[in-house]
Amino acid sequence: MKNNVAPNRPDDEREDEHVGHSHSHGGGSHSDGSHSDGSHSSGSHSSGSHSSGSHSSGSHSSGSHSSGSHSDAHHAHAHAHAPAAGHGRAFALAVALNVAIVMMQAVYGVIAHSTALLADAGHNLSDVLGLLLAWGATWLATRRPSARFTFGFGSSSILASLANAALLLFACGVIVAEAIGRLMNPAPVAGLAVFVVATVGMVVNGISAWLFMRGQKEDLNIRGAFLHMAADAGVSAAVALSGLAILYTNWTWLDPVMSLLVVAVIVYGTWGLLRDSAHLALDAVPPGVDMQRIRDYLADQPGVVDVHDLHVWALSTTGNALSAHLVMPAGHPGDESLDGIVVTLRERFSMQHATLQVDLGTTEHRCAMDHPPHAH
Repeated sequence: MKNNVAPNRPDDEREDEHVGHSHSHGGGSHSDGSHSDGSHSSGSHSSGSHSSGSHSSGSHSSGSHSSGSHSDAHHAHAHAHAPAAGHGRAFALAVALNVAIVMMQAVYGVIAHSTALLADAGHNLSDVLGLLLAWGATWLATRRPSARFTFGFGSSSILASLANAALLLFACGVIVAEAIGRLMNPAPVAGLAVFVVATVGMVVNGISAWLFMRGQKEDLNIRGAFLHMAADAGVSAAVALSGLAILYTNWTWLDPVMSLLVVAVIVYGTWGLLRDSAHLALDAVPPGVDMQRIRDYLADQPGVVDVHDLHVWALSTTGNALSAHLVMPAGHPGDESLDGIVVTLRERFSMQHATLQVDLGTTEHRCAMDHPPHAH
């Protein structure tokens, strides 16, 4: 898992910042400011007291505020995670190969009067744009947070995967339009040229897909690049087969029909990418995260009698964040205890950024997200 970034969020989910905090460890308190009832003021928590008129925070843990082991906790909760090694080179090579393929397919598509070949060239062009988007997002994910973008730029990978899915679907629409036009107005097709060029395209796109196979299961952004390349390899294979068939049968209608069949396969494979990307963009619980297991783990911690305000969202296509309130009537358990919980949340549940708040339970607290919206 790597870098974490999220869009603007309510203050109660942005408490885990290293800017502007002060910490007091006397008398069992851990202070970051003040915390008012019902909502979290923008940078503030105070612990050790919990009055009926205000909701004060017993603890604020970001995994790096342990008085005894600050350095270890900081490394356990790093804010920047580099992308998998080699993906930069993979993007550069895939972009270069696909630009060459686009130029070759476009030229020979015109020469051979092949709609399928031209459609494949258009699809490859969309892949170049998609690869550039994914590459840019991977680079942005390595940028450090700033005063304005306090979570960094990791969420750009979510936007890139969403854009990649949209580009794939747009390319499919172009292919369908061209194929229908060719079915209605058949034209002679140079089967041998189509076969040779499409075969070259299939090999190049197969190599490009292989470059991204390693990280596509863990990173939705890399998965988008992989699907682009794999889909192109499939398109090129289908076009090559149609060219070979036309060479021996002269059935020119095979060219557009094969394009339509390939489109159906691409749409089927792209739908999952579009769905998952949209879910992450809307701050849904990331795939593979079991909220009940996380809640049970937190509830089983010593001194915890209740867990509420539990929120999980994606900071990037490979990083997740969590915020939760732990009701602990005995008070703050100490930074070392909370840092241990944060480490476990990261290692066992893939929560790269965890914010924990301790409540004494002396007032009734409702999550701000549970309140009905204000009437305008």
